[in-house]
Amino acid sequence: MPNPKRRHSHQRKNTRRAHDALHAGSLSECPNCHERKLPHRVCPHCGYYREREVIDVPQR
Repeated sequence: MPNPKRRHSHQRKNTRRAHDALHAGSLSECPNCHERKLPHRVCPHCGYYREREVIDVPQR
Protein backbone atom coordinates (compact mmCIF):
# COMPACT_ATOMS: atom_id res chain seq x y z
CA MET A 1 0.00 0.00 0.00
CA PRO A 2 1.51 3.36 -0.98
CA ASN A 3 2.48 5.79 1.75
CA PRO A 4 3.29 9.48 1.38
CA LYS A 5 7.00 10.24 1.13
CA ARG A 6 6.73 13.82 2.38
CA ARG A 7 4.28 15.60 4.66
CA HIS A 8 1.86 18.14 3.23
CA SER A 9 2.68 21.78 3.98
CA HIS A 10 0.49 24.03 6.15
CA GLN A 11 -0.54 26.03 3.08
CA ARG A 12 -1.67 22.95 1.19
CA LYS A 13 -3.63 21.69 4.20
CA ASN A 14 -5.26 25.08 4.82
CA THR A 15 -6.08 25.58 1.13
CA ARG A 16 -7.90 22.26 1.11
CA ARG A 17 -9.83 23.19 4.26
CA ALA A 18 -10.81 26.65 3.02
CA HIS A 19 -14.26 25.41 1.92
CA ASP A 20 -15.05 23.42 5.08
CA ALA A 21 -16.51 26.32 7.08
CA LEU A 22 -20.14 26.05 8.14
CA HIS A 23 -22.60 28.69 7.03
CA ALA A 24 -25.90 29.72 8.56
CA GLY A 25 -28.96 28.02 7.14
CA SER A 26 -31.50 30.05 5.21
CA LEU A 27 -34.74 31.13 6.84
CA SER A 28 -37.92 32.34 5.20
CA GLU A 29 -40.90 34.24 6.55
CA CYS A 30 -44.15 32.45 7.27
CA PRO A 31 -46.91 34.11 5.21
CA ASN A 32 -49.46 33.43 7.96
CA CYS A 33 -47.77 34.59 11.21
CA HIS A 34 -44.66 36.32 9.75
CA GLU A 35 -42.26 34.38 11.99
CA ARG A 36 -38.95 33.04 10.66
CA LYS A 37 -39.03 29.34 9.67
CA LEU A 38 -37.09 26.83 7.61
CA PRO A 39 -38.19 26.84 3.96
CA HIS A 40 -40.47 24.04 2.70
CA ARG A 41 -41.46 23.02 6.22
CA VAL A 42 -44.48 23.49 8.47
CA CYS A 43 -44.25 26.64 10.58
CA PRO A 44 -43.57 25.58 14.19
CA HIS A 45 -45.29 28.72 15.52
CA CYS A 46 -48.68 28.54 13.79
CA GLY A 47 -48.76 25.07 12.18
CA TYR A 48 -49.48 26.34 8.65
CA TYR A 49 -47.90 25.16 5.41
CA ARG A 50 -48.84 26.59 2.00
CA GLU A 51 -51.67 28.70 3.44
CA ARG A 52 -53.50 25.85 5.17
CA GLU A 53 -53.32 24.45 8.68
CA VAL A 54 -51.44 21.15 8.80
CA ILE A 55 -50.82 20.61 12.52
CA ASP A 56 -52.56 21.91 15.61
CA VAL A 57 -50.15 23.97 17.70
CA PRO A 58 -51.11 24.57 21.34
CA GLN A 59 -51.23 28.20 22.50
CA ARG A 60 -48.23 29.35 24.52
